Amino acid sequence: MDTQTSLTPSLTPASRWLGYAGLLPQIICVALSASGHEYAYTALAGGFGYAAAIFSFLGGVWWGQAIANGSRNGGAGAGAYLVAVMPSLLAVALFLPWTFGWDWPGPALLYLGALIALSPLVDRALGFAAPDFIRLRWQLSVGLGALTIALGFVADAIV
Repeated sequence: MDTQTSLTPSLTPASRWLGYAGLLPQIICVALSASGHEYAYTALAGGFGYAAAIFSFLGGVWWGQAIANGSRNGGAGAGAYLVAVMPSLLAVALFLPWTFGWDWPGPALLYLGALIALSPLVDRALGFAAPDFIRLRWQLSVGLGALTIALGFVADAIV
């Protein structure tokens, strides 16, 4: 990659603002749950669903980046595609305790939040993303991860 390309921002202001707006659903879920609102438990389930959907979406981003990188560089390795399917599989696995009536949603929210918060490490390891994208990913992932972990602590207090 040449120096000029690496210094050119690839994200528009709209993409940044919409990314930050993506934190609002989780903020609402945390607020509803922590307030003891009659929909507190529904907000826990919604917060888990939202975080799981975003985590799965990240896998799709990694898949798309692997395809784009592969078409430019002779093919991405199978490892990139394996990593890309893991978020969806992990999200489903974290949902299983609820379906069996085990401890849920607190522990699942804590694990899911940690996975989301650390997910930019995968972006960095794959090496496909532009630097400004990685910076935004860290901000959004730490934000959503922290909110999801907070929701997990609220869940433990109200369930």
